[in-house]
Amino acid sequence: MCSSLINDISRVLYSEEDIKQAVIKIAKEIENDYQGKNVLLIGLLKGAAPFLCDLARNINLNLSIDFMTASSYYNGTETTGTVTITKDISTKVEDKHIIIIDDVADSGVTLNYLVEYLKAKNPLSVKTCALLDKPHRRTVEFNVDYFGMIAPNHFVVGYGMDYQEKYRQLPYIGILKETVYS
Repeated sequence: MCSSLINDISRVLYSEEDIKQAVIKIAKEIENDYQGKNVLLIGLLKGAAPFLCDLARNINLNLSIDFMTASSYYNGTETTGTVTITKDISTKVEDKHIIIIDDVADSGVTLNYLVEYLKAKNPLSVKTCALLDKPHRRTVEFNVDYFGMIAPNHFVVGYGMDYQEKYRQLPYIGILKETVYS
């Protein structure tokens, strides 16, 4: 692992084992809620990719997977308030229950927008899932349906989460030193 990346982390917030246990917890909740149903997991690229893969491997259901790229951040640390979709799904959704998979639910702007956007495609249902939830950071009224852990108000990286496309490969979630992004 690149030592300069590791040196940018003030402390590990969630270890690999913490993440694994959170993923298993969420997978069991989804299994219980969707037995016998046709489920489509939609991962939000790029940050949710590791989480989506680990989650899908732990869900014992008939699943399909697709990806979207949507953001309201644009390489910064604060939402712009405007969501842009740069890659849409390619799967037909009319006979599916959608679960949008994100790495962290922060402002709620992107997930709230995507729920409404995907509902307009007439799926059977749309729910949301995030590994980390930061409800204290919401700028819109929004609740995540499935989440692993409540995260404190720090800028976190690792396990898919980035700052300017760096740190995604860290196997844990750490707090990024403010000197890196301020």
